[in-house]
Amino acid sequence: MKRITDWLRGMYRWVESFAEKPHALWALFLIAFAESSFFPIPPDVLVIALAVSFPSKSLKFALVCTAGSVLGGVFGYYIGYALMESIGHPIIDMYNAQHYWLRVEEAYRSELGVWFLVAAAFTPIPYKVATIAAGATQMPFLPFVIASALGRAGRFFLVAGLIWKFGPSIKTFIDKYFDKLSIAFILLLVLGFIAVKYVF
Repeated sequence: MKRITDWLRGMYRWVESFAEKPHALWALFLIAFAESSFFPIPPDVLVIALAVSFPSKSLKFALVCTAGSVLGGVFGYYIGYALMESIGHPIIDMYNAQHYWLRVEEAYRSELGVWFLVAAAFTPIPYKVATIAAGATQMPFLPFVIASALGRAGRFFLVAGLIWKFGPSIKTFIDKYFDKLSIAFILLLVLGFIAVKYVF
């Protein structure tokens, strides 16, 4: 577990370092885009770093992050729709989500499909798996975009709002308890997959 948390901390620091660069907004957009289809570190890390540095622009950062994430979700949808064999399955394998893939597909074909996507966009259920599955099951595109936008905006504006309200203390808390938060994050991912397995 320590090796995993060390790796996550390294990725966290790497993503966070973009906050100090002149093209930080573009970095935020691109990381949010990538996380929606294959990148493992959530863009919340950079949203936090930027919002702490410029609290008055917190909502702007949330908006940029939401836009990048939703467009990245569209790319994930395309992977599932047209590139499942060549790209989609290797991504699913990388996250060891093979056992739950059929259940995700089943959830999307049910009446709860769009709501499951909203939950995946907001919670630690891997959004990238959800976007690829949406394309693979050919979820109607407009509901997919709307559900993604609702879930992602809710998540990123919540993070930005907390920074705007509480300031740097949130970042200090994350830095101090990063290892424990990393373990909690991993556990939440596991619980997310368990929810997919047993609830849907």
